[in-house]
Order: sequence, then structure tokens, then C-alpha cells
Amino acid sequence: MLTAALTAGCGGSRASTGLTLGSILKRPGPNIAVTAGASDFSVGDVRYPFLVIAENAKPVERPAATVWVAKSRVSAPFARVTAKLEPIGIPGKSPPAFGGVTKIYVMHVKIPRPGRYWLVAEPNGARTQALGYMDVAARSRSVPLGAKAPRSATPTLATAPAAKITTSSPPDLPLLHTSIAQALAAHRPFVVTFATPRFCTSRTCGPVVDVMEAVRRQFASRGIDFMHVEPYKDDNPANGYNQWMRQWGLQTEPWVFVVGSDGRVKAKFEGSVSAAELSAAVRAHLL
Repeated sequence: MLTAALTAGCGGSRASTGLTLGSILKRPGPNIAVTAGASDFSVGDVRYPFLVIAENAKPVERPAATVWVAKSRVSAPFARVTAKLEPIGIPGKSPPAFGGVTKIYVMHVKIPRPGRYWLVAEPNGARTQALGYMDVAARSRSVPLGAKAPRSATPTLATAPAAKITTSSPPDLPLLHTSIAQALAAHRPFVVTFATPRFCTSRTCGPVVDVMEAVRRQFASRGIDFMHVEPYKDDNPANGYNQWMRQWGLQTEPWVFVVGSDGRVKAKFEGSVSAAELSAAVRAHLL
């Protein structure tokens, strides 16, 4: 994971005037580093989940943060956006992420071309500034938006017992009935997460399987398949990622993909995703 950040679910991009990132960092309060919750960024609408961890090792959790984005640390920002604080997992049900983290900032910003971009995030009302950067590529490493989903013959309860194909406890049985290949062959829209409930240990690796199950129940009658695929060979991190992770070009987990009945990727989320974000994507692309 990068140690930088940017993102947000609300607020539009607009140019800042009379500022540089350096001048923002001179404001009162400590300067710290952003902790990024994703690393696969490509030109266009970039979703950037991130944490602001204070000097006392505790997360700064104001309802929103202002984020300035620039091409360098000494240049004027070309965008100023609002990052919204989203819950990690399902409040009241999911355990916190590593380090007791229960919320994460999410920002969206338009990035026009590949390169390294710098940002400063300032949680609203907090006297602290968090500096980070992100490397944006011309093309995503994972299956890109609009591309055909790989016909992965992922395991299901018809091919293996639950204990062999999920690390969820109790097993997330409703997410184990259909494979990606089956949904594609039937021309059914689906949502799939590549995630491991047992071995997820980073601060920003949230309980995405809980989110999947909550959103599945929300759309239970709408003809959408929801699936969970474990990322490691034989559910053992020491063995590295399995064939399905490689087929989808994934070098981190968790990931969530929203795929239409035409078999093309409509939306995707790296790292923690809230139920509200995923529900909005399902409504926008699959209904």
C-alpha cells in the first residue's frame, strides 16, 4: 500500500487559487502522513480511500476532510475536494479493522493524465494536515472499467465444502452458491468480492464480506448474484494469491467488482467499501 492518500465520496473538484501545498502545510498544527487504503489508480475518476492517523497513533475521524491535489508539493492545487468519512464494515456487527479503526475517508478526484500527484488532507475542524502522494497509471492493473469480466470458475458449495472455500466464521453461505463463470454464462448481473475475513490485517482492510452480505439482502429479489472468493491458495497467505486473483489482475485485497448482465465491469472498489457506496453502485449500474 502507498503511504499517501486522496479520495472522497462527496464534493466536486474545483481549482484552488493563491495556495500551494507547501503553504497549506504551514498552517497551525502537526504535519503527518496520509495512510492510503488503495494503490491501483488510473486516469479518470480516481477513488481514494485513506486514513489520517495522529501522532498518538489514533485515527482522526471528523465527518469530512478537505483535500487539495497538486502535481507537486510546491505547485498550486488543481483540485479541492471533500472526502467523506465512511464506516468500515457494518456498524454494530463488524469487528474493527486492524488498530481499532472503524471509519475511513473516501475521496473522488478527476486525474487527467498519468504521473505522481501530491495531496494534503485536512480533517475539518482538526488542526492537522496530512501529506501524501499517489502514482496514477494510464491503465489499471486490475480488470478495467468497461472490460469483459474473466470467466473464472470460482469455487462454490457445489464443488467444495464451505470450510474449504471461505474463512468467514460462521460461513457466508449465501455468497457461495454461484461462480463467476456461471453468472456470466447465464447473463446475470453480479457483485463479487475477493477478500479474506481471517487474514486481513492492514488498517484499511475492512470487513468487506459483511458489507457484501448486507447489500445482498437489500437486493435479494432483484436477480443479482453476490459472491465471495478467497484470495489465497488453500486459504494460506504463505502460498500467495490464487489463480482467480491472477485472472483479475489483483495484487492486493480486498476488491469488489460490479458486473452487468453484458459481462462488463461497471464499477470496482479497492480496499474498504461501505454499504452505502456499494448499494449506490448496484442501483446505478445493475437495476
